[in-house]
Amino acid sequence: MRVLGRLLAAATLFLIFPMAAHAQATRTWVSGVGDDVNPCSRTAPCKTFAGAISKTAAGGAINIIDPGGYGTVTITKSMTIRADGPEAGVLSSSTNGIIINALPTDRVVLEGLDIDGGSPSSPGLNGVRILAAGEVIINDCVIRNFVQASNGVGIVVQSSTKTRVTIQNSLINNNLYGIRIGGGSVNNSHIKMFNTSIIANSVAGLSVSGAGNDALIAGNQFIGPKSLEILSGAAITSYGNNVLTSGDAPTTVLPLG
Repeated sequence: MRVLGRLLAAATLFLIFPMAAHAQATRTWVSGVGDDVNPCSRTAPCKTFAGAISKTAAGGAINIIDPGGYGTVTITKSMTIRADGPEAGVLSSSTNGIIINALPTDRVVLEGLDIDGGSPSSPGLNGVRILAAGEVIINDCVIRNFVQASNGVGIVVQSSTKTRVTIQNSLINNNLYGIRIGGGSVNNSHIKMFNTSIIANSVAGLSVSGAGNDALIAGNQFIGPKSLEILSGAAITSYGNNVLTSGDAPTTVLPLG
């Protein structure tokens, strides 16, 4: 009986360990025809970001195989979510699209995502809500239709520790605010934004509030009722190749070259 018990224990460990190995891959995959019970491998992909993130190691990447709607997700560690070509949709009616609540040393990259707040009758809260991270990079993304009262921000930084956010080659449109530092406990956070279109955001395209918080912008197009909003000792530095149609004047304007 004792020998049989040892054999059973060994067999149980043999079954458990391969599952654990699959649980923390450095690269995982999602597909519109996947299943979250899968290990999120290339040949057995998951269906949602939420299903894949628990199986992806810190510092790893979730890749998109084909077009689909991959759901909302909360990111709590260094992570890349990347769509190279296929449309990766995040529909976030009545909730936040992506929440980033990682460590102050963590780096999060979002690339090629279409984050949609849904219909005006049931709008999403915020597209990307950053509560904590060391660095966030948002590249080649579309963030739109976040119009819920008291929220309604495409990208909002509400971190209590210093966070650096880089936005480039993106479209942020039809929100209350396009990008906002403020609306929470924010401490010396910084935004750099390049070659991005901020269109038809009804309150402000870029709003920065609070001393120590600032933004640097270059090569962007602001089209809407208010391009920039600068509050409570914040600062925005603008290179001369931004299109600014209205709102507050930049704190500093730098020449090109």
